Amino acid sequence: MNDKTAHEYKEVIAFCKGLFARKTHDYGTAWRVLRIPSITDQIYIKAQRIRSIQEKGVQKVDDPIKDEFVGIINYCIIALIQLKLEGSLQMEVSFSELEPLYDEAANETFELLQNKNHDYAEAWRDMRVSSMTDIILMKLLRVKQIEDNQGKTLASEGVKANYQDMINYSVFCLIKMSTVN
Repeated sequence: MNDKTAHEYKEVIAFCKGLFARKTHDYGTAWRVLRIPSITDQIYIKAQRIRSIQEKGVQKVDDPIKDEFVGIINYCIIALIQLKLEGSLQMEVSFSELEPLYDEAANETFELLQNKNHDYAEAWRDMRVSSMTDIILMKLLRVKQIEDNQGKTLASEGVKANYQDMINYSVFCLIKMSTVN
């Protein structure tokens, strides 16, 4: 992976983590009450809003599309954390306990990106943000199907890999949107 991509990627994740930390301060870990399918649906709502605005060309709620991609990233990381904490009944988790889990999820996802970006030669740079939005929606539909099948797959990656791919596509979208504007 080229250094520019690594730098841009880490900047986006640092921004997302900062927002996650501030929201954890404001709200605590109320998200711990969410089951994984509920987190998936929350991500779906964000991706569907992005697509709707892309198709209509106009939005009526001021929240920028960029914020929705940040939300997708953080909710995917929340899902990865929830998977790691599966079985734990602890509702309130301090940020000092969460931070290493956030970093672990982000770092594992970055490693996946490095490997894929090597093989695909940064093809994402030539993709449209709208296409990546569609891919995120497709991955969400896959996750929903896997969840409906109680996590059992015959020939497919599980939900973790799909959440990681959604993080990476969302980061790509944010990078592309910041270089366009």
